[in-house]
Amino acid sequence: MNDTNPSVSEADLHAYADGQLPETARARIDAFLADNPDEAAMVAEWQAQNTGIRSLFAGYEKTRETDALLVSPPRGISSGRKRAAIAAAALLVFALGAVSGHYGPALLEKPELQLAGSETLPKQAETAFMVYAAEVRHPVEVFANEEAHLATWLGKRLAIENLKIPNLQSLGFKLVGGRLLPVDGRPGSMFMYENQAGERLTVLVGRNTENRTTSFRFASSGNVETFYWIDGELGYAVTGEISRETLREVAEECYKQFPS
Repeated sequence: MNDTNPSVSEADLHAYADGQLPETARARIDAFLADNPDEAAMVAEWQAQNTGIRSLFAGYEKTRETDALLVSPPRGISSGRKRAAIAAAALLVFALGAVSGHYGPALLEKPELQLAGSETLPKQAETAFMVYAAEVRHPVEVFANEEAHLATWLGKRLAIENLKIPNLQSLGFKLVGGRLLPVDGRPGSMFMYENQAGERLTVLVGRNTENRTTSFRFASSGNVETFYWIDGELGYAVTGEISRETLREVAEECYKQFPS
């Protein structure tokens, strides 16, 4: 840039883009940009960025009469008026406390789309998969040869009557076994499956009374994929390092077999 026109520096171009040059200087930059299309494109991009920033903060350009109060406290208020204001504020706080105590559950209840378990469930499922799927000798607490005991034990801990462990053999995955683990601070269960290629996947089940029903959702972290859904108080998550399509098929099969 300086080789072709030593009198035009990058600082000059920034000042030009920011509108900080006098008209006489702008004419010189106009001539320079006409002969240097690369620099002209760069300056145009800077100007576009400036326009976007100004548009973003346009609402803050308007001054208000009360703005001065944000940086300097009002003067001349008598101590009596201060005490009255403090008393009024205290009364308001007391009233709000009473109201929130009576109406709190309704006022503070989360909207249906902000689900208590849905944000944490896929991450917990991913963590469980990463920890246990790599285990060779102790991937589960109870192996598949005790499937009936596993279903009774975990069903009791999760308060699920007649818990049925999904059969995924039609999709090429055999049950390895399962274990008890915490989900949202409560007893949860994890079932592990494996195909003939040695690929494993896990199915996590957890209970949370604040859950709301959802459709299938997807979460991804690196090579680990998770399909999860909430059905009443129960949350389910299928996790594995397998194709998303295969994992979706497994999730749908689990959905058919789990209680609803």
